[in-house]
Amino acid sequence: MSLPPWIRYLFMLILAGAGGGLAVLAACYLYLAPQLPPAGQIREVEYQIPLRIYTQDMKLVAEYGEKRRQPVSYDELPKPFISAVLAAEDEHFFSHHGVDFKGLVRAAVELVRYREIRSGGSTITMQVARNFFLSRDQRFLRKFNEIVLAIQIERLLSKEEILELYLNKIYLGHRAYGAEAAARVYYGKDIGDLDLPQWAMIAGLPKAPSAYNPITNPQRARIRRNWILQRMEKLGAITAEQRQAAQAAPVTARYHTARPEVEAAYLGEMARIQASKLVPGDIYTDGIRIITTLDSKRQQEAVHALRQGLHEYDERHGYRGPLAQVDISQLPDLPAATDADDKALPEPDDKPLPAEEAAREPAPELTITGQDPRVAKWTALLQDYKQVGPLRPVLVTTISDQQADILFRDGKRAQLAWDDINWAKPQINDKYVGDAPSQTADVMKPGDIIYVRPVGKGQERRWRLAELPKAQSALVSLDPQTGAVQALQGGYSFAVSKFNRAIQSERQAGSVFKPFIYTSAMENGFTPASIINDAPVVFDDDKLETAWRPTGASGKFYGPVRMREALYRSLNLVSIRILRQIGISQAMDTLKRFGLPTDRFQRDLSLALGSASVSPMEIATAYSILANGGYRIKPWYISRIEDGNGHVLWKAPEVTFCDQDCEPTAEAEKAPEVADIKPEKSSAPSLTSLLQKEEMPHAEKADNTPPPTIQPPPVVAPRVVDARIVWLMDSIMKDVIKRGTGTRARVLGRDDLAGKTGTTNDQVDAWFSGFSPDLVATVWVGFDTPSTLGWGEYGGRAALPIWIDYMGPALKGVPEHDLPQPEGITAVRIDPDSGLRARANNPNAILEYFRNDDVPDLEPPLGPNGKHSSPEQIF
Repeated sequence: MSLPPWIRYLFMLILAGAGGGLAVLAACYLYLAPQLPPAGQIREVEYQIPLRIYTQDMKLVAEYGEKRRQPVSYDELPKPFISAVLAAEDEHFFSHHGVDFKGLVRAAVELVRYREIRSGGSTITMQVARNFFLSRDQRFLRKFNEIVLAIQIERLLSKEEILELYLNKIYLGHRAYGAEAAARVYYGKDIGDLDLPQWAMIAGLPKAPSAYNPITNPQRARIRRNWILQRMEKLGAITAEQRQAAQAAPVTARYHTARPEVEAAYLGEMARIQASKLVPGDIYTDGIRIITTLDSKRQQEAVHALRQGLHEYDERHGYRGPLAQVDISQLPDLPAATDADDKALPEPDDKPLPAEEAAREPAPELTITGQDPRVAKWTALLQDYKQVGPLRPVLVTTISDQQADILFRDGKRAQLAWDDINWAKPQINDKYVGDAPSQTADVMKPGDIIYVRPVGKGQERRWRLAELPKAQSALVSLDPQTGAVQALQGGYSFAVSKFNRAIQSERQAGSVFKPFIYTSAMENGFTPASIINDAPVVFDDDKLETAWRPTGASGKFYGPVRMREALYRSLNLVSIRILRQIGISQAMDTLKRFGLPTDRFQRDLSLALGSASVSPMEIATAYSILANGGYRIKPWYISRIEDGNGHVLWKAPEVTFCDQDCEPTAEAEKAPEVADIKPEKSSAPSLTSLLQKEEMPHAEKADNTPPPTIQPPPVVAPRVVDARIVWLMDSIMKDVIKRGTGTRARVLGRDDLAGKTGTTNDQVDAWFSGFSPDLVATVWVGFDTPSTLGWGEYGGRAALPIWIDYMGPALKGVPEHDLPQPEGITAVRIDPDSGLRARANNPNAILEYFRNDDVPDLEPPLGPNGKHSSPEQIF
């Protein structure tokens, strides 16, 4: 049966049209393909990965870079998430060859019908082609380029490889590039730890990261999420029950910054700046990893100890009042507390309603974020108040005689017990506080916005009334055998103040400086048994308007005392007499060998009292010489720098002790000093100034041979103090803790600890620096603008507790051992009053140590009065 002529003509017309269309497409391909970059370059793509800084045990400290990205492999991507992405972007991804012609036809029809592009018809492969090779201009030529490149890419890569590229490249809002980064930004978790509603939420972002952003536009984001869930059900990826449960879930997304595992932002900034000087290239986009010398446990303990010490100081000086007071009279009544309340805290008194009553009470419709709308009106009052370190802003909802109910920003509730409120005596000024409160109303009232901080551990965890301390502190801890920084905290919170007090703050040292003067004294003839007179003295100086009458902290004078006793009692007048006896020039020579910045010091007797301005890092470095037996080390904090593939680009030089003929190499001398790292003045680019650049495949693959590892030659730690003198100083400074101004440290139960307190005039600066042979730590407390800390705030009260709270955990598990006694030390029984070698019949004789050449003479026989004669020389 022959077909009618019109059918044959129509069939021929269709064939001709199809052939012509194919010919046009073929011509376009032949014309465009040579002009496009080779698709094979996509195998050589290098993602822009931010700079990350780690502790020595690979705990994340900080992340720097314009783009937050953490590439993951296809196998690491959860299957439900992949299904959500395909449902949203390209349901036929695994069946087409790079181009979905049905989608393109649909897009063309929409263009003709609506005179605008409503659905681009792009497959995931076409999006990969656009993201890696093309601009984002919506032009027809670009669409043809996408098609050509997509076909080439499909020939080169598997579907899994294409999807992996796509889900690591796409921008998903809030600086998040790729699925893993989005999971961390919006939910603070890895992509594999999310649930179905969260996977669907992220899958909805590629279409329009701003319009469907769950943080800035939660309503539209939920609509988009629910549409994707419907598509997943239609495609058989989930069941109806799963879809319904996921659609009912609240929007739980909130912004999460880069999630450090260890709080060490001050040192992280130091490492960022120094790394930019040590390795070439753009360290902010090449996936560089900086591994520091920090011990994560010690660093955490340093942060906790510093903050605890500042809060204890703050509580001693009274309560300054709430952050704000808001009107809550027009707010709806808060509903009964539920199981959603913070379980780490004591249960509130307003228990949930009994089941039968709860059933009769209609459940209000929740807000989009899952909060009861009544609670949401209360929490809205807290949105402008941010968490600072451990401090969390809360709203006081109700109070009773000795209790307060508080509400957190996330809607959780807790109670403040009286024991955590009653410290809050009103602050009058820096010296006086008011009367102790007798009831909660004396401290706070409903509508107050206050800070609380967690205290206690485990089941004892609770919240305590707090405020942001005005005083500041710094803690530096070094390994004295190498100079490696073990812990460093430059203030209460880097987020509040980026000024790094550990290295940038130069404050008067007070008595923490005295061990250096005493070391100089022993180098110039003094011994631990030398007798020095602790008595009033007046100095006339033409440079001063009036005579200088130095005094001691207690105002008490001890008369002739041994040098050992003078140091552990921290007697000012003895230190002045010692310095006057040895001379300023001799003392300066010793200070230079300790690595101290003598060019900043005044050349007068006030140096004996610690008038010199130094940083905590400089003190800790100098004390390391006393801890390691006399070798001057340089502090350092970068162990190695790696590229994204784990190849070591730079490695820290080895540290070697040297006893004689110690000439540092030129390269070692060029190594940057810690004191040179000035975060706020550095020429290194700040985060806000980093330029955002697009990742593009390389036109020609460079040599894959990794660059050689840079390792400077060994750093020489020369001997700068006689080992015997260091051992004697260690012995004397142990007495500071055993029986002197640092006795509170005896609570640590260790006999290998030595140190020295320090306080400046009017208690402006409080210090404690101490050590064992394994660890040095220096603590400073004061105000950024120098002013008195208040009566009684000496180094032993303000700084020493921080040192104790740090050193206890930091040395846990470290065997106790003393500095080895060097040759040339002799133990001798002496008379404590004269400092001379005691006769056998002296009942008051005590044991003292000397260098062999410095053993004192034998005391004279008993006089007619049954007593020994006075010492021959009193300095």
